[in-house]
Amino acid sequence: MEEEVLGMKAITDYENKKVLVLGLAKSGVNAALLLKRLGALVTVNDKQDFDDNPDAKQLLEDGIRVITGSHPLELLDEHFELMVKNPGIPYSNPMVERAQAKNIPIITEPELAYEVSQAPWIAVTGSNGKTTTTTLIGLMLNENRAKGRALDAGNIGIPASQVAQTATTDDEIIAELSSFQLLGITQLHPEIAVLTNIYEAHLDYHGDRAHYVAAKMRITMNQTADDYFVMNWDLPEMHDLAKQSQAQIVPFSRQHVAGARAYQSGDWLYFDDEAIIDVHDLQIPGDHNIENALAALTVAKLKGVKTADIVAVLQRFSGVKHRIQYVTTYEGRRFYNDSKATNVEASSVALTAFSQPIVLLAGGLDRGLSLDDLIPLVHDHVKQLVVFGQTADRLVAVGQAAGVPVTRVDTLQAAVPVAFNASDEGDVVLLSPAAASWDQFKNFEVRGDVFIDAVNALRKDGSH
Repeated sequence: MEEEVLGMKAITDYENKKVLVLGLAKSGVNAALLLKRLGALVTVNDKQDFDDNPDAKQLLEDGIRVITGSHPLELLDEHFELMVKNPGIPYSNPMVERAQAKNIPIITEPELAYEVSQAPWIAVTGSNGKTTTTTLIGLMLNENRAKGRALDAGNIGIPASQVAQTATTDDEIIAELSSFQLLGITQLHPEIAVLTNIYEAHLDYHGDRAHYVAAKMRITMNQTADDYFVMNWDLPEMHDLAKQSQAQIVPFSRQHVAGARAYQSGDWLYFDDEAIIDVHDLQIPGDHNIENALAALTVAKLKGVKTADIVAVLQRFSGVKHRIQYVTTYEGRRFYNDSKATNVEASSVALTAFSQPIVLLAGGLDRGLSLDDLIPLVHDHVKQLVVFGQTADRLVAVGQAAGVPVTRVDTLQAAVPVAFNASDEGDVVLLSPAAASWDQFKNFEVRGDVFIDAVNALRKDGSH
């Protein structure tokens, strides 16, 4: 039974149903509040102590039963009918294993959101590029839109259960879904699913690559022949995986692989042989972002968005904040903020994204990880290295091994004018730290904001 109210399906399935929400953070809080609204008898269990747990305090004030400080196995003797699990909690967790042994169904918060959503869903997953692709799709679907809105949700930072409560049939929910979230879906059925790529990732959680790939493929498990599955045809594995889907396969390819409907040929991106945009007009650099643009424009075309509106977005979009984000051009130098590059792998993506000489700002928390893979990248792409933070000494060694001049400074703020002075017109000045931020910053977002502020101060001051 269901009735439509306030943009949400007021389903009655949860009335007086005993539900355990395991783990809080934003997804757990929103799931608990939605379940209470649907009439469920909600218990929340979070391992964080109550005194240091503002989320638990808020839910208690809202009349929800809260158990904190540990995950007591005996709690599961209370005959719960459902567990809503925080995606980050692995299935090897004793509480989860006990729930499985008791045959208690386990879902994640996006599944709950889908069940109450009137809006159709477009779902995006992949090892890399999820957030950029999700963001681009939302922007393209909203460009010159006459009715309704495309609403970003999910792993992108806005809980889907929050968005679904107000979304109407005129809207779409563009949901970024991680493999962790996809393991907990049962009915979730996107009209368009996107798989950007599959690489090695999260094997500590999934156990092996086969389980990781299977989790990703759950994005299409409920699709029918009326739906679309957008896949990266440059990866041969995708051709076999496509056979598992009932949806219409819509391939994209940067390498112009046969059969792709969206592809790059020469300097242009095409869809169904219509020239869309010259890659030089994209604001976001790198081959990986060409793939993200192809995936997004494919979805936009399937939804009937006009070419001119797709082009307008791609010419304007300067990147997801802190992910090779274009900041500004000053005296012929282009500044980019890649603060989210908290390891060597992420920085390698940024370093290979540019054809121009790079002045690289790097450094941060020393987790003892090898930096050796940076040496050939710095040698090939970097003209000057400016280093700071706990890893500064080790990055000096990287620069020396790569034969590139290195300057060491104490702080990121100090690094910006030094980097500018080491650059020439036409260069890229890139923050891509190859290290976590916690030695000097609360998180990578704060670090990126400090970089942006320092670049703006450089422009404003005009003295270097």
